[in-house]
Amino acid sequence: MASIAVDVMSGDSGAPELIPGALLALNNDPDLELILVGQPAVIEPALAHASAGVRARVTVQPAASIVGMSEHPREAIRKRKDSSMRIAIDLVKEGRAGAMVSAGNTGALTAIAHFVLKTLGPVERAPIMSAVPARNGGHTHMLDLGANTKASAIQLAQFATMGSIVARDVFAIASPRVGLLNIGEEETKGHEVVQEAHELIRASGVNYLGFVEGNNIFDGSVDVVVTDGFTGNVALKSMEGLAKLIVEQLRTEFTRSFTTKLSALLARPVLRRVGEKLDPRRYNGACMVGLTAVVVKSHGSADRVAFAQAVTTAATAMRRGLPAAIDKALAGSPP
Repeated sequence: MASIAVDVMSGDSGAPELIPGALLALNNDPDLELILVGQPAVIEPALAHASAGVRARVTVQPAASIVGMSEHPREAIRKRKDSSMRIAIDLVKEGRAGAMVSAGNTGALTAIAHFVLKTLGPVERAPIMSAVPARNGGHTHMLDLGANTKASAIQLAQFATMGSIVARDVFAIASPRVGLLNIGEEETKGHEVVQEAHELIRASGVNYLGFVEGNNIFDGSVDVVVTDGFTGNVALKSMEGLAKLIVEQLRTEFTRSFTTKLSALLARPVLRRVGEKLDPRRYNGACMVGLTAVVVKSHGSADRVAFAQAVTTAATAMRRGLPAAIDKALAGSPP
């Protein structure tokens, strides 16, 4: 089994959350092996309390520096060759790891991954793809969620093909329904880029349903929603903010008086189930699809539970041979 290289130094939370998150992923998956990339003086003490079985599946790879969250991608490529992010990607390039995970600077991760690993065949840009909760306990898979703030019609069409493959091969959806995000479902709506992409996707062979609107992300009518990284990231952050607002409002109302506290006690099982389904940590870990190897972007502020989910996502994509499946489909086989 190939190891996963994990950048445990980057992101807003850094090593105090990311190392325990990596260990949690190891506890949950007895076949998983990890290479923790970062400063040994920080990593080794955090491994001291791990069980012998878990510790045996961990290798520590030293890295001297960290890519800052506000660092420019070009500077990260030029000046951070000794960073935990760059070394984790290099381990994949060298074949010592089968995938990598980082919670670091999205722009830097995108730039370094493109520079070191390259994209598959005709893929112009690798988008970031992840799942969000939908009606009846289901999920909707969205891309791009922030890797490419602009996307051409051809790139959007490629996103649709790759998103369909990920939904099929990683998430076992037999014939993923694909929609292109727009300001309306009517054929005449949208600017020229989405109009051109609409025609390209329709001719691509995916199970394309046409234009979808923001509310369709959650209603279960589509499995994959395609958009550019600017719109996708705004949508994602809006979802996360709304989920937090709902939780805070419920907490405020249920603690307002003795009667509402009693109601909260009675409603606790239902509230817990709803909270678990809407918890963004359950969906953390976005695949950067279209690269020659598996790269997973974790939310920058991920706690250990969320980061463990990102590592699990990387393991699933690696084991199911995601890059090879995308390469095959783009070479002419039906998605």
